[in-house]
Amino acid sequence: MSMVSEFKAFAMRGNVVDMAVGVVIGGAFGKIVSSVVDDMIMPIVGVVSGGVDFSAYKLALSGEAALGIGKFVQTIIDFTIIAFVLFMIIQAMNASKKKEAAAPAAPADPPADVKLLTEIRDLLGRR
Repeated sequence: MSMVSEFKAFAMRGNVVDMAVGVVIGGAFGKIVSSVVDDMIMPIVGVVSGGVDFSAYKLALSGEAALGIGKFVQTIIDFTIIAFVLFMIIQAMNASKKKEAAAPAAPADPPADVKLLTEIRDLLGRR
């Protein structure tokens, strides 16, 4: 029974739960990025490149054996596009965070003694 309680203590530690949430959210975010690349960017790349699909290119070795060089090239192109899209998303998020951090805070009411000194200064200035 102690093995079960030790596992429960391990599984419920904060960093393990946080990591699990991160993995789940990361998987969902990966699907979003893949959809952006596959459904929005690759059609544009296809039009610009004249519909070239590198995945069909092969280097014949002997008989039916062939190296799928085209698939490798296509995977590199996909990776580059996905990495660029992620870079742009992260840049936009960082810029948004910087704007929030740079926004001036609302001025707080000065303490009572500062208000009193300000009033005294204003009264003396009118004389």
